Amino acid sequence: MTSRGDGRVDTERLGRLLGDPGLAWLLERLRRRMAGGRPLTGTVTLAEPDDLQRRAAERLLGRAPSAGRSLTVRLEAVDTVLRRSGVSPDGLGAAVVALTGPVVPRAVTREREAQAWEEALAPLAGLSAGLADWAERVRKDGLVRRLARTPEAAGPLVTAAVQALRALPAVPSTSRAAFAARHLSGAHALDEGTPLATLVLSGIRALTDFPDGVGAEWRRAAWASAGLLRDDVSSTVLTLNLRGTPALDWMAGEGEPAVLTLRSLTRHGTTGIATVTGTVHVCENPAVLSAAADAFGPACPPMACLQGQPSAAALALLRGLSARGAALFYHGDFDWGGVHIATVLGRGVPWQPWRYGAADYREAVAGVSEPQALTGTAAATPWDPSLAAALTEHGIRVEEELILDALLSDLENAAH
Repeated sequence: MTSRGDGRVDTERLGRLLGDPGLAWLLERLRRRMAGGRPLTGTVTLAEPDDLQRRAAERLLGRAPSAGRSLTVRLEAVDTVLRRSGVSPDGLGAAVVALTGPVVPRAVTREREAQAWEEALAPLAGLSAGLADWAERVRKDGLVRRLARTPEAAGPLVTAAVQALRALPAVPSTSRAAFAARHLSGAHALDEGTPLATLVLSGIRALTDFPDGVGAEWRRAAWASAGLLRDDVSSTVLTLNLRGTPALDWMAGEGEPAVLTLRSLTRHGTTGIATVTGTVHVCENPAVLSAAADAFGPACPPMACLQGQPSAAALALLRGLSARGAALFYHGDFDWGGVHIATVLGRGVPWQPWRYGAADYREAVAGVSEPQALTGTAAATPWDPSLAAALTEHGIRVEEELILDALLSDLENAAH
């Protein structure tokens, strides 16, 4: 007794005939042809078949297939067998569908997948105007596709990233774990190396215009640019002769540098920290502050040192001082890295250049005995537009330490 599952195909006989495991390769080739809209005609060839595959083809065709190292099956012959035997009166295509299910045309599959990706990326449209360019770039550069692989995984990833970016920058700064616990699925949602952390960090760099870089320290600084910290004690700022707390007063009396953590600045506030001169000289490199402490001790004007990209602690301190009327004077390395640092600082707090203009650079270059070429990406210098032009013209980097004598002379004059 036979069974016709759809009223025409004899599914029992078809399973024995075309559903043999040795013909799985043939069914796969047939489905690919059908999905691509190609006719089920001509031949298909399998290189280096095994005995199981050869015997299955022989049973299907009722004769031995072509000899040789490969196995060739003529599709018209299979179609004829299926029709004449009554196993599949509508031929080979109907038999493939009966055995393996409907075949979706490849064009339809691509259209469905494109629509699914569009829906997965749709939450990006809800970001602020400041992230519109980044959202468009993410749509085109394939970052989400690489991180998520499928639209089904991409949807929740993009939704969570948008949710995080809408809550940034974090003011006041907080740890990544605390931020993730508050705004995402849990404290570990932004752990290093996760797809969500990668996507959110990409958005943060666009949000804060954080420069390119590599390495763990660079990533920590990039997170911190949006107020997200590894913890509240790793972010520090180096200071000299600030006052307002018992510890700072004692250090200032000794003329010794002090290190303030973000924890101390956020838990106890910056309202008590003050500068008796009404100014703070801010430098990029700790060697400058250390030399000032050696040269002038307690008489040195108040200073702060960024030690690279402005940390959350540095921004918290300088914002507090600026809000209470302190004037901030900044000097950094004369190179593109130093320009980027100054630019980031300017977004967080107002400052005035301290020997950090085009004329200062040209004077410094004239004194360089062993020039080092500029590297990195050029950037604008809005505090003195001609500085960027001068850097490009000369192409020589000048580190802070090379003009240390001039900086110390300024500090000595400010102390009197």
